[in-house]
Amino acid sequence: MDPAGKVPGMRTLIAAVTLVSTAVLGSTAYAAPTAPTTIDTCALSSLPSQADDTLELIHSGGPFPYKQDGTVFSNREGILPSESSSYYHEYTVITPGSPDRGARRLIGGGAKTTPAHVYYTSDHYSSFCEVDENS
Repeated sequence: MDPAGKVPGMRTLIAAVTLVSTAVLGSTAYAAPTAPTTIDTCALSSLPSQADDTLELIHSGGPFPYKQDGTVFSNREGILPSESSSYYHEYTVITPGSPDRGARRLIGGGAKTTPAHVYYTSDHYSSFCEVDENS
């Protein structure tokens, strides 16, 4: 410290940190993605037939084709409405010809066999629609 109680080079350090922060984050403040206010609805009849098969398995409690089916979906993408950590469960919608689980899923929200909400994604959680089971 100098006699005035200032740390030498502090202005230079602050300027360097600001410069690096701006380079990494951009000139505007970083904002975490926010969930959309609404999610489109899609008719069950408009989805691949395998989605209906998966929904029937959900309602009957299985058995499911993959060990990951029925596990907690954490909603890390933040697209679905915010709920408790164990609210959502994911289920594979089989993709014929795919060598693995593919990208299609149903996400149930609420009770496992009678979810209050069911969401469909065809692109591995990049987008969702809420399934209308009555259409």
